[in-house]
Amino acid sequence: MFVVGIWRSGTSLLYALLNQNPKLSLMYEGDLLLLGAMFWGGKSKTDWKQRWDFWNMGLTRHQLDSRIPDHSSNLASAIESVGREYAGEAIWGCKSPSYYDRLDQLSRLFPGARFIIIWRDPADTLRSIVRASENSTWFGKAGMSVRALLGNLEMKKGCDLLLARGCCVHQLHYEELVREPAAVMTGVCKFLRIPYDPRMEVLQGADRSAIFSASHHALVKGERIVSGSRRSEVLAPQVKNKVDRYVVYWKKRFRGNWPKYPLAPEGSAEPSLPERAFDSLAFAIFRVWDRTVALVYCFAPLFLLAAYRRAKGRWQQDTIEDEDNREFTPAGENRNQSDSRVSRGVGQGDPTDVQFAQMIEVGESKQESRP
Repeated sequence: MFVVGIWRSGTSLLYALLNQNPKLSLMYEGDLLLLGAMFWGGKSKTDWKQRWDFWNMGLTRHQLDSRIPDHSSNLASAIESVGREYAGEAIWGCKSPSYYDRLDQLSRLFPGARFIIIWRDPADTLRSIVRASENSTWFGKAGMSVRALLGNLEMKKGCDLLLARGCCVHQLHYEELVREPAAVMTGVCKFLRIPYDPRMEVLQGADRSAIFSASHHALVKGERIVSGSRRSEVLAPQVKNKVDRYVVYWKKRFRGNWPKYPLAPEGSAEPSLPERAFDSLAFAIFRVWDRTVALVYCFAPLFLLAAYRRAKGRWQQDTIEDEDNREFTPAGENRNQSDSRVSRGVGQGDPTDVQFAQMIEVGESKQESRP
């Protein structure tokens, strides 16, 4: 079983609730699929486990260090061996936002798999990304907004493709999950044909040991299901207007059936053809970049990758310390207010990164030029 949704759309909450059922045992963002190049040529690289663990601590976080075979004939068998070893007798699988554009590939590797797709209001997803970027350089990197916004459409295409092929797909919405967890999780159990367990509607006692330690995971590591939507606005007006235009456009394209939330989009304007073309180009560039980075991690010498990470860590620390001694807010703005980078919908980074993100994030349009 695979649980897929855009980043900050409730996938971690759903993961924690699902794993409350003893019939289920999903991995948390194993993402081994992203490193599929390690299995080119009909066999695995001899150090595939070390590279995978270096990539995202997939083995360490799930305590699988010494229990996985050193060699695997192909990517599918490697993913399955890891999943089955972690799950034991339970249904194995993985939840990952990074699979938003890999649904077709997953369904071909595992024809009998079941897929749970979680949707969330695109504007709320972007708001959550902006908040997470305050303490996460990953969410603060250039292009996260365009990845998240247009990633919804890419995931919709993949979902429709699976449905057309007769794959087992169940769709749910974050807004309904936090409002009525019992009803939503009951529906999930019916889809999976497993008994419902009342623990699936609460977070108390949930095993979240495989979830990365980060401040943006505070809610899922808490004891109560809390919606992250009822907070002050952090999206820049330009970004919010852009999201509204795309929601209007998508609802018209899909005859009002998608996206379900927001129920009533604000405004009536749609993104222009040049705007959609620019955004699509930016989205394609970032997707190519992401896949190129993964490819590098598959083949570059590990000692060089380790050296790069150390240098990057030192640079980021130096940048943070330097930023603490500089004034980034516009003249006259109170430093006690939210950071100017966050108020613009941009995450952390040095000034050059901020300027680049201002140009690229969520696509630049003529009616929304930024200073």
